[in-house]
Amino acid sequence: MIPMKSPGDIKRMRQSGRIAADVLMALEDRVRPGVTTAEMDRTAHDLIVKAGGDPSFLGYGGFPASICASLNEQVVHGIPSDDCVLRDGDIISVDVGVLYKGFHGDNARTYAVGTVAPETTELLKVTRECLSLGLAEVRAGAQLGAMSHAVQAHAEEHGFGVVRQFAGHGIGERLHEEPHVPNYGKPNDGPELRAGMALAIEPMINAGTHRVRTLDDGWTVVTADGRPSAHFEHTVVVLSDGVEILTNWDAATT
Repeated sequence: MIPMKSPGDIKRMRQSGRIAADVLMALEDRVRPGVTTAEMDRTAHDLIVKAGGDPSFLGYGGFPASICASLNEQVVHGIPSDDCVLRDGDIISVDVGVLYKGFHGDNARTYAVGTVAPETTELLKVTRECLSLGLAEVRAGAQLGAMSHAVQAHAEEHGFGVVRQFAGHGIGERLHEEPHVPNYGKPNDGPELRAGMALAIEPMINAGTHRVRTLDDGWTVVTADGRPSAHFEHTVVVLSDGVEILTNWDAATT
């Protein structure tokens, strides 16, 4: 069953989403050669706590950090480390979750470190466009598959692979709720969206194959062919006439 959010729930989710977006954008200043992903994690943790929240990811299923920091061919769930140093030409996907007053906000972006290859720049651009095109299909009365199809069609039109083993999700009092939110599918598939549903929509797009594998640490997911991957995510709530983005990076204030 897909949980529905009351106006009061949505108000609290706006707060958790605002903190998550502010922290994610504050980390942009840490994306430069020589910085470690552990430094980024410590910065995020401090900012979340200072804002009155708790890191959603820390301890979740045993995850050992406050953010996910996934480098280059790492798709999602990269574990921050003092040994992982950003270098010119890398890309880093940063995923931030915040629990505030009982509700979660979740968002992600992939950043370029210094100057990256043109084809990698294109991957980041297309993945961000996938998120925007998917969000344009979200409204009450639409089927979830319309969003999924929009993401898949745009990515594959540019020759990129759409990750199938991992997807977006419902979100609210729990970090992961129903429904399952895939980034591929047919326009007329999936549950009908209703006003008050909250979703974490997160295209994960690979430069090459869609296939992925999980490393021996049990968390870090990498592309099967070792080529780069990009990840962009927003927490949103479905409206009668569209969608409200609760993790609006453009309004970040931290």
